[in-house]
Amino acid sequence: MADNEALFTPELVFFDWECATPDEVFARLEDELAPRGYIAPGWLDAVRTREDAYPTGLAMPAANIAIPHTDPGFVAKPYIAVVKPAAPVVFSAMAGMGAPVPAQIIINLGIAEPSGQVEALQSLMNIFMDAAAAADVLGQTTCQGMVDAIRRHF
Repeated sequence: MADNEALFTPELVFFDWECATPDEVFARLEDELAPRGYIAPGWLDAVRTREDAYPTGLAMPAANIAIPHTDPGFVAKPYIAVVKPAAPVVFSAMAGMGAPVPAQIIINLGIAEPSGQVEALQSLMNIFMDAAAAADVLGQTTCQGMVDAIRRHF
């Protein structure tokens, strides 16, 4: 888990994006991740295809989140990107469990190790099942603050 914690960096925290759909979030992420060398060509199509087949919206007890990701082959350099949009972005519910989820925060996993991806998913879900931890993360207004808050609870 310590390895995954290091993947949170201020340069990959984004606030107040005006995005109406997951596709718009993914396009903006590609614009940020590609020039920094985090993703391989084809990432955008791959993340969209995976999200269509395996939606990632989660209505958690303390917050609504989405944790989109794609196959490790599209990760050039491991990362975890965090988007706190200006308004919630509606994602389909994970595993078809329930209604669409208006995600308050979107955490894109770019983890090359499949086992690391499972660990990261579990750690993130634990944060957003805990009211105090979720409030800490959602209350952040700076990139470094967001990184510090997630690391505190990860």
